[in-house]
Amino acid sequence: MISARGLTRIYPRESDAIVALDSADFDAKSGELVLVTGPSGSGKSTLLSIVGLLETFTSGTLSFGGTDVSAASEAERARLRRGRIGFLFQDAGLIERKPIVDNTALPLMYRGVPTRERTIRATSALEAVGLGDRIHHTPGQLSGGERQRAGLARALVADPDLLICDEPTAALDADTASDIARRIVAARERGAAIILATHDRDLHSLADRIYELKRGKIVDVREKSS
Repeated sequence: MISARGLTRIYPRESDAIVALDSADFDAKSGELVLVTGPSGSGKSTLLSIVGLLETFTSGTLSFGGTDVSAASEAERARLRRGRIGFLFQDAGLIERKPIVDNTALPLMYRGVPTRERTIRATSALEAVGLGDRIHHTPGQLSGGERQRAGLARALVADPDLLICDEPTAALDADTASDIARRIVAARERGAAIILATHDRDLHSLADRIYELKRGKIVDVREKSS
C-alpha cells in the first residue's frame, strides 16, 4: 500500500533550516497495523502527513498502491485522499455546527454519493461505534470519547484503503483510549493498512511493525516476528 524511500522534509528558515524528516524508509501493507512512536517533535506527524498525501516532501520517493506519487499534482493527491484515505486526529476534527451524522457523511459527499445513501451509510458507521442514539447530536453535545468514536466512524465510512491515526487517544482516559484503540485495530479486518502514531505501549503487541523516530530519523524498526 505505502512504500517510501529516503523521505526527507526540510523547512527552510532565514538563518538555518529545520530537518523534520531525514532519509526515512517506511512501509505499510494492506491489512497491517503499523505504529509510529517517538517523543514529541520527533517527526511522527510529519511522516503521517506525507504518507497521507497532506504534505509534500523535499526529497525521496513515495509509492501509493503501487503507483509512484512522488511528483503527483495537488489535484491528483486530493483525488487519492478523497477516494482512498481515512484520517483520525487527536481532536477528531469534527465540524461543530453539523450533527455527527452529517460530519460522518462528509467523505461520501466528496465522492459524489447520493444524499440518501450517504445518510444510510453514515448512520450505519455510527451504529458500529456505539453512537446510533447520538446521530443528530452536534459534537458539542458529545463527550471526548464519543467525539473520537464519531471521528473514527467518519474515517471509516468510505472503506478507505489506508487509515491514518495521529495520536487519537492522547487526550482520553485509559478506558476510553483502550476502547478507541480496539476499534481502530478492528479496522484491520477490512483489509485497510493502518498507520498509527502513538505513545501507547499497550498497542505494541498488536502491531505488525513499529517505527521509532528521534529528531526526524527512524532509529529502530521492529517486526512482529521479532
